[in-house]
Amino acid sequence: MYEYVKGLVAELNPAYAVIEVNGIGYFVNISLTSYSALRQDEQTQIFLHQVVREDAHLLFGFTTKIERELFRQLITVNGVGPNTARLILSSLTPQELTNAILSENLVKLKSVKGIGAKTAQRIILDLKDKINLSGEIENAEIFADSNNTIKKDALLTLTTLGFAKAAVEKVLDKVLKEKPDASLETVIKLSLNYL
Repeated sequence: MYEYVKGLVAELNPAYAVIEVNGIGYFVNISLTSYSALRQDEQTQIFLHQVVREDAHLLFGFTTKIERELFRQLITVNGVGPNTARLILSSLTPQELTNAILSENLVKLKSVKGIGAKTAQRIILDLKDKINLSGEIENAEIFADSNNTIKKDALLTLTTLGFAKAAVEKVLDKVLKEKPDASLETVIKLSLNYL
């Protein structure tokens, strides 16, 4: 099991990053929270969780150990896989997720696209006593990547998360019309509410 990688952010996208270490590029799936903390062409350390499937070996990366721990807790819940856990961590900050679980806030958890009442209840029931608040949960500042257009990045992220391209394009047009100055993360979060 890999613990972390330290290297150069060779490629950065809201859904993944490529971290170059000694000439090898590691494709790492990331959440929007981690995306907002990373910078293209800068050195970084990413904490990893490896998922081994019959058809793929996947790396999920996080800029903090707290976010990785929440991811690991989420995937222990029946019905929550790695991509759903990443979607949850893209829609809610670690602090918001922790607060929602500890306060049993079903509405907050159900606000995440694809999370219904039963799954939200299961998350609360399974994780309420397991959430560890020993470390401080960091509130990452959200920045938009000025190198790419927000619509293009949002489209790529949402289709990578499994949404249909045609539906995503319609929703993005609507969101960007309502909030033309919104950051990439805001556009994606608002779009998730419509998808």
